[in-house]
Amino acid sequence: MMKLWWTASLLWLLLFGATAIFIGVRKVDGSGLEQTPELRLAAFIVLGVAFVFILLCQLVFLYFARKRKSVSAH
Repeated sequence: MMKLWWTASLLWLLLFGATAIFIGVRKVDGSGLEQTPELRLAAFIVLGVAFVFILLCQLVFLYFARKRKSVSAH
């Protein structure tokens, strides 16, 4: 169970890192708008909110996985 958690955590971290790099280097977004610092900041904020949501889900999963592991050990 913990191996799955570590694998999922690593996958999410790589995904968010790649997305942050993509947002940082792109000149034009999907709608054709030139990326200004304000638009780039808004995109980073949206990415950050998504990251926090996924992080909270991962921590809840970790809590229950550890709780299950300690219960099965007894």
